[in-house]
Amino acid sequence: MQNGVVENGVCSSASVNGSHDVWSSNESDSSSADHLVVMVHGIMGSAADWKFGAEQFVKMLPDKVFVHCSERNGSRLTLDGVDVMGERLTEEVVELTQRKPNLRKISFIGHSVGGLVARYAIGRLYRPPKNENSEHSSPNGSEEDPRSTLCGLEPMNFITVATPHLGSRGNKQVPFLFGVPAFEKVASAVIHLIFRRTGRHLFLNDDDDGKPPLLKRMIEDYDECYFMSALRSFRRRVVYSNVGYDHIVGWRTSSIRRNSELPKWEDTVDEKYPHIVYEEHCKAYDAEQCEPTSVENDGSDKLEVELLTGLSRVCWEKVDVSFHCSRHRFAAHSVIQVKDQSVHIEGEDVIRHMIDRFLK
Repeated sequence: MQNGVVENGVCSSASVNGSHDVWSSNESDSSSADHLVVMVHGIMGSAADWKFGAEQFVKMLPDKVFVHCSERNGSRLTLDGVDVMGERLTEEVVELTQRKPNLRKISFIGHSVGGLVARYAIGRLYRPPKNENSEHSSPNGSEEDPRSTLCGLEPMNFITVATPHLGSRGNKQVPFLFGVPAFEKVASAVIHLIFRRTGRHLFLNDDDDGKPPLLKRMIEDYDECYFMSALRSFRRRVVYSNVGYDHIVGWRTSSIRRNSELPKWEDTVDEKYPHIVYEEHCKAYDAEQCEPTSVENDGSDKLEVELLTGLSRVCWEKVDVSFHCSRHRFAAHSVIQVKDQSVHIEGEDVIRHMIDRFLK
């Protein structure tokens, strides 16, 4: 790893593989930070997409978090498929924990497709609970906790921002197609020409060796991937969603809701978080709610309902965001992440909201 540098009062370093680490709000070393925060960018993105968010985390949580902005899947590598990207992220996290033996906790924050990549990676990193009498070690060389862990670390926060958890093929799941069925049908047929395997995964039309679509596999523990067990192991699971003006990812898919469950919202009166317009804590579905139901007449199809039901077997905190009065509202998909500080700074309160609840 290259020597650390201080930028805007934040210590950081760039690693040889292009990832970006941010660990402190002063010039101390990183040994005091035991909570690893892995930030994952979206399609055609880079580590720089999370630069503002990473710096805010270490400024507001000084010497408590070590932030790693992944770039193992930068730019065109994001077209290789959610699974391939997830495997790369898995290797990246394992390598990082081996270099940082002081780490004890782990959280993930993913933007857009990055949220799906993180969900895949945690399924690979998950280690089931061990018998307390068993002798084993975690990848970073320390004795592993008898509870379930991710790479020997305690799972804390799993946060996604404008992530298409239910895929992108349903009605109005990609808003720039205007909800026109003909447009959506054509997009589903040609998406692989633009976004290759990742496009197939998002539109749920992948068929690898006769297996179910990847996103369907990811709502259960499949083969050697503990997708749902890993998700369940986190103390908190949070989805941040744009209620409008996100032309890439629709509100329904990013908030893991049916149309009938989308809340009525009003302009916020909270000066600290002016763009947060609705919050709710959703309990996990009970057995009856998990029973197969008929497809609603609201644009959702059978597979989408299966994905929603599967993901709803765990509880979620759902935070709805609106930039409808913002100058750059048509770039809401990037503003909610503050992808470019000079252009998307209106989303700063969303990052602050995320941080204020991070250690609770």
